[in-house]
Amino acid sequence: MSWAATERFRARPAPAGLVLVQELVNTHAVVRDGEDLLADRSSAQRWLRNAARQWAEVHGLAAPDLALDETGLRELLDLRSTVAGLLAVPADERPEGVPVNIKVRVRANLLSDAQGRVGIEPVGTDSSWLVSAVWSEILLAQLTGTWTRLKLCREPGCRSAFYDTSRNRSGQWHDVHSCGNINNLRVSRTRRKQSAQ
Repeated sequence: MSWAATERFRARPAPAGLVLVQELVNTHAVVRDGEDLLADRSSAQRWLRNAARQWAEVHGLAAPDLALDETGLRELLDLRSTVAGLLAVPADERPEGVPVNIKVRVRANLLSDAQGRVGIEPVGTDSSWLVSAVWSEILLAQLTGTWTRLKLCREPGCRSAFYDTSRNRSGQWHDVHSCGNINNLRVSRTRRKQSAQ
């Protein structure tokens, strides 16, 4: 599977459909890892179709045929900003059960399998499909306890979304060797400056 935005950061993909949420946040531009994948309608359309196809494959569903107009592009950018804002709060400080003032209209089909398990399938042919899919995945991740493992890298020059697999959920960087080393070098330089004064 190819989650283009997340792969360019070399970040571990979140499990199941939660990777769609991670993928959306990781479309942002970062100097060392590439341009904004939602910079214009054409690039956003390519990203949206690929992400929808990958998400459908994860869930064993047919890929939707999605089209994106300028209004839809603005909606994707707003959604990315909102979700990144939610992830910017450290997982151990995220309030439980506190309402967030977000207006969402989710259109979805409820599916059930032979075992009677219910699933959600977003509907639509535009950005509304992605909005429904993203909020559905966030809800499911909160119910399964995986939501607090999805975080933003604490390196200011990165801020990619990553899935924290550490036992104690203490991960701070999407890659300890790149972003972690940058942070450690910055802290070391600050200490040397302070001790030289």
